[in-house]
Amino acid sequence: MSTHPRLPSNLYPTLTYDDAPAAIEWLCRAFGFERRLVVPGAEGRVMHSELTLGPGVIMVSSPKAEFRRVGPRRLDGASSGMCVRVEDPDAHCARARAAGAKIVRELADEEYGSRGYMAEDLEGYSWYFGTYSPGEHWEQ
Repeated sequence: MSTHPRLPSNLYPTLTYDDAPAAIEWLCRAFGFERRLVVPGAEGRVMHSELTLGPGVIMVSSPKAEFRRVGPRRLDGASSGMCVRVEDPDAHCARARAAGAKIVRELADEEYGSRGYMAEDLEGYSWYFGTYSPGEHWEQ
């Protein structure tokens, strides 16, 4: 498998928000994402966007009925969650809390060596921010 030096990952989660423009603003303010690309659509919609946090990238868009893409408010429960590595989860949690993020699990040291917390965003997606790096403890 080859890796491209400008592409630190081969997974790019896509998140659908009922109010994608507001979600993009909030994700940047509360969680520290930065806009890399926003493709506007008709009537204030977002057709596609790319937001970065460190080397990670997520894509955010408005609902797309033709692909059965809806925001989490339309679901009766969570079908997914995001896990993001951050260097300083304490500072990150303080930033998120100050921006109004709902902290659903306070900062804690995990039994597997990570330190982190869980938050819910403005439309109900679940996020874990901490020092956890998947695969870090694999034996090969």
